[in-house]
Parts: sequence; structure tokens; C-alpha cells
Amino acid sequence: MDFAFDLLQGAGIAAAIGIRPLLPVLLVGVLAGADAGVDFDGTSFVFLEQPAFLLGAVVVVALLDIVRRRSPTWSESRPGLAAIGALAVALGALEAAGSLADRDHPVLAGVFVGAVCAVLALIATRGLFERVRSRLDAGAAAAVPLYQEGLALLVAGVSVAFPPLALVAIALLAWLLLGSRRRDGEKYAGLRILR
Repeated sequence: MDFAFDLLQGAGIAAAIGIRPLLPVLLVGVLAGADAGVDFDGTSFVFLEQPAFLLGAVVVVALLDIVRRRSPTWSESRPGLAAIGALAVALGALEAAGSLADRDHPVLAGVFVGAVCAVLALIATRGLFERVRSRLDAGAAAAVPLYQEGLALLVAGVSVAFPPLALVAIALLAWLLLGSRRRDGEKYAGLRILR
């Protein structure tokens, strides 16, 4: 049962990172440093709670945000999506593996599940927040990243505090993804009818 809880904890953290990477990484690092719900001490993932890694994560995410602000379409371009996606997948895999290593479970399952959950969250929420942003005026649309950060922080915190709730978050992300795929299919079906 411990393995399932630790895997769910890692999956929830990875999903949170897929939503927005910075705050979940910082929250988990701070919690691990305080040995509150997760602890990387004594594992090969101890660097995830060290200040140098956390500062490095802040710098990388800040640089990506500066590039995004200077070129608003960069984060929607292929290189932008690839950079953000690679960062989220790598961090999600590391955090999930670290969650399993905390109690001496094999980390390979964490790497796989973490990467999958980060990708799921990245794809599911990107479409949702793009649709929300397109319906808002410029001032309100600028606040959308704050909601993303808040949601990511909530999912990470809940996953550390009570790992079974990570399953709910992952199920909601899958539902969002399926709903957006269905909506896209309906849109294209309507276009085919117009021909």
C-alpha cells in the first residue's frame, strides 16, 4: 500500500508540474527540506530539496517567462512548447522518482508515471487556459497565469498531504483532455458538413 501512495504522490506532483512548473517544485522542495510529507534525504534525489536546485529552477522558469513576455507567441510556437514540455516532463519524472525513492521503492515506475502525468497535465491544461485567455479582455487574460500557478500549487500540496486525492486530479485532467478532443472533433465535423 505504501508503494501505491508514494506513486500517487509522485504522480500528483508531476501533474502539478505539468500545469505550471515553478511553484510545485518550490513547494515540494521546501516540504522535503522540512521533512513534511516527503523527504529526499538519504536518496540520490536529495538535490531536489537543496537551495541551489530550487534557485536554479526559479532562474530557468524566470528566463522562460522573460522570453515568453518579449515574444508572446513564443510559448505557442514549436520551440517554445518543446522547451516548456521538456522542462515539465524532466521535473515531473524527477519529483515522482524522488517520491518513490523516499521509501526505498524502485524509481523507474516513478520516472515513467511522472513523465506521463506531466505530459497529460501539460496538454490538458494548455488547451483549457488558451480557450479561457481567448475569451477575456487583455487585462483579465494577463491574470490567467496566476490561476495556473494557484491550481498547480493546490494539486502539488494536496498530493503531498493526501496522495489518494492525486488520483482525482489526474482523472479531472484526463476528462479535460477527452473533452477538448471531443470538442475539436465536433468542430471539424461541422466544417466537413459545410463543404
